[in-house]
Amino acid sequence: MSREHNKTPEEQLDPSRRRFLNTAAVAGLAGASMSVGLSACNQDSKPASAAPAAAAGHADAAHEGQNPHLKPGELDTYYGFWSGGHTGDFRVLGMPSGRELHRVPCFVPDALVGWGITNESKAVMGTKADGSLKYTVADTHHTHASYKDGNYDGRYAWINDKINSRIARIRLDYFICDKITELPNVQGFHGIFPDKRDPVDPAINYTTRVFCGAEFHVPLPNDGRDLESPEKYRSLFSCVDAETMEVRWQMLIDGNCDLVATSYDGKLAATNQYNTEGGYHYEGMMSAERDACLFVNIARVEEAVKAGKTTTIGTSKVPVVDGTRAANPDPKSALVGYVSVPKNPHGVNATPDAKYFICAGKLSPTGTVIELAKVLDWFDGKLDDIDKAIVAEVELGLGPLHTAFDGRGNAYTTLFLDSQIVKWNVDAAIRFHAGDKSAQYVVDRLDVTYQPGHVNASQSETRFADGKWLAVGCKFSKDRFLPVGPLHAETEQLVDISGEKMKLVADHPVRPEPHDFIIFKRDLLRPKQVYDMNEFPLAVKDQKEAGVFRDGKKVTVRIASLAPAFEPREFKIKVGDEVTIILTNLDKVEDLTHGFAIPKYNVNFIVNPQETKSVTFKADKPGVFWCYCTHFCHALHLEMRSRMIVEA
Repeated sequence: MSREHNKTPEEQLDPSRRRFLNTAAVAGLAGASMSVGLSACNQDSKPASAAPAAAAGHADAAHEGQNPHLKPGELDTYYGFWSGGHTGDFRVLGMPSGRELHRVPCFVPDALVGWGITNESKAVMGTKADGSLKYTVADTHHTHASYKDGNYDGRYAWINDKINSRIARIRLDYFICDKITELPNVQGFHGIFPDKRDPVDPAINYTTRVFCGAEFHVPLPNDGRDLESPEKYRSLFSCVDAETMEVRWQMLIDGNCDLVATSYDGKLAATNQYNTEGGYHYEGMMSAERDACLFVNIARVEEAVKAGKTTTIGTSKVPVVDGTRAANPDPKSALVGYVSVPKNPHGVNATPDAKYFICAGKLSPTGTVIELAKVLDWFDGKLDDIDKAIVAEVELGLGPLHTAFDGRGNAYTTLFLDSQIVKWNVDAAIRFHAGDKSAQYVVDRLDVTYQPGHVNASQSETRFADGKWLAVGCKFSKDRFLPVGPLHAETEQLVDISGEKMKLVADHPVRPEPHDFIIFKRDLLRPKQVYDMNEFPLAVKDQKEAGVFRDGKKVTVRIASLAPAFEPREFKIKVGDEVTIILTNLDKVEDLTHGFAIPKYNVNFIVNPQETKSVTFKADKPGVFWCYCTHFCHALHLEMRSRMIVEA
């Protein structure tokens, strides 16, 4: 290797990259007992204003073998699933092109499809007694998909809502949200990860659970008691059934949760913890030099729940087990183990070889490698100290956050403060930690623009990581795109990792603020392109079934759409009626979607081929209202209407 890789991590860093965009934040961090590695970020506090030469050089370099720019009509080779952030949706991208293909609404209303307008979507989202939506805001962070045999199986994906502690499930056959569950007694639901197999029955090698971490600690129950007693606040680690979407159990823990990871054998779930101090101001949350990665022995927890060794909290009936340190002193019976890691870690990820979990230090310039076999040895009483499961703790750079993998033994960690991705070899890091100071674990560094957060690579979190593409989400774009006012786009950058050196090959602006994502081969997914009408009990299966059906003041209008007409073509109702419109799209042609809008009645939704949706509203305005198709469908699209006559 070059002399560059013989330098210490401190020497390898370009001091000009060590800039933190908010100098006030630097001062605040530096004054709060920062670790020695992080304090170096104040060497140059002037904001970056231009793309670094190294990044520009990579972007302009000849790209042999992999071209992210597709020809017209050419399909991407990977799917990417992205969180939508404050928009509360689930985004679908084609990779490597970066083209956004779809947004699946789940937590918040969506005007395109009528999510939050139709009765079916309201039933999934949850409503108050008056029929209005329970929540209309969300904050999605993490999305992951179901597994079988260590790879994605194309059944489901899940995404979290941090604000209102909800988890949504996405059916990947239709790319729709079909269930949403609110976690009880939880605030700040952040980390999420499905198990990669069920450990109870060796024949069950697919996802049956989803694990959820609560980031904020609160009084339990949070009903007005212990408001000024932060020492009594606690967090919960939750398990949701992948099929029923019911909360199976929760665990009371010390500290809080950040992200979540699971082992490939189904035996362990883990969450990194950045506030083991239990602080409620940021100074208190970063006073300790080390925090923890909490490991959950899944089988033991399930046994405890089955044996009734549980309690409940507040009005919730979900069984709760005790995962605090005080309740688990004996490793041979412990439900959990707390591995000490530095400092305010932000991320825990499983290596594709199924051997290690890696935690990134955030306020420490280090990455920590934890050997899972040794964690299991501790649970079996074969290891006297669970911290001995740490097999490497090495310097990577300033502000390490998240880590991806290429399947060739290399890890890729984002360095928020250095605005870099560092490529490092896990086995070399283990040798270096063990005393072999000649082991050159840093392989490459790539400048990105600017302040990278989440990172993922093609097939990274499966046993089949292929080391082709890596995407990185940068939190600041500054000078990368045309200005559109004070709210800047964020930058998703695409990196070729097929060779020894990383190559930055594309920038994509994205509407703020997406977070995590996964990238996987397109042949793992076979979505349907026309609905199965039998899935809709209210379906109008024939135009002859259309019409107006009155039961007192309750009126049901059954409508069939078949391009270019609605049937019935007109219908009469009266002021004061409670009207339910049921619309079925009878067209069977792929990509032939119809819309249905009623002026002045706040109704607009779409129905895809063979799909049925319904809306309910009060007829409170007399007159003629043209119900029209809002989604272009036919040469006579503008003529596709039905006349709603509301009699006084």
